[in-house]
Amino acid sequence: MPKQHTVGLVVPFARDEVPYEGPIMYPGVRFIPRGVGVRALTPEGYEPAWNAILPAADHLAAQGVEAIMVIGTSLTFYRGPAAHARLLKELRQRTGLPVSTMSQAIIDGLREVGARRIAVATAYTDAVNRRLKELLAAADIEVLSLECFDLLEFGGPGKKSEADIIALSDSAVERAGDPEGLLISCGGLRTLGVAKPLEERHGIPVVSSATAAFWAAMRLVGESGQISGYGRLFEQAREPVQ
Repeated sequence: MPKQHTVGLVVPFARDEVPYEGPIMYPGVRFIPRGVGVRALTPEGYEPAWNAILPAADHLAAQGVEAIMVIGTSLTFYRGPAAHARLLKELRQRTGLPVSTMSQAIIDGLREVGARRIAVATAYTDAVNRRLKELLAAADIEVLSLECFDLLEFGGPGKKSEADIIALSDSAVERAGDPEGLLISCGGLRTLGVAKPLEERHGIPVVSSATAAFWAAMRLVGESGQISGYGRLFEQAREPVQ
């Protein structure tokens, strides 16, 4: 992995903090964060952070980054798929840079592994889950089952253990019947170590928000994102189409 890449991250934290997964997965990349401060996993908690996304991207573009990834799945889909598409368009127009979001990353990841009919595990409540289903439906991805932790607190997902996430995911896969893949949605869920055991247990690819976003960020700067140890998405990764 070339060491000169610099990627800007709009992050949901109140502080300018890089999510821990990025430097572990891609240690040769410089990540520059800019926080927007999500207050809760609710529309009211997302709203101030949503309004801060464009200014944060402007700030990062001024730092000379090569590309920008907006971290926060529900932050970028809670207004619906049309608003998400407009956000991406405006970010690209304003910054003149390759830009993606965590919401787009999970869609791209599911497409990359060929999973259209999926089981889903999330951190969210029903109101947020409905918006996630709308995002996926707009991308022609069918949700066969959905299990959730039903969390409202912004820091709540980070308190769930890998064992908790695996158990919830097992339940989603079992309820789905015969899914083509599993999506674990919420960047706050700590999923670095869950994809491999779940893939071995169920025989289907796993895409999670936290790791898919960094895979997609690498593709924004022309890399494949290919690494071992984190599941099929990363091990089968191909060079992005330029």
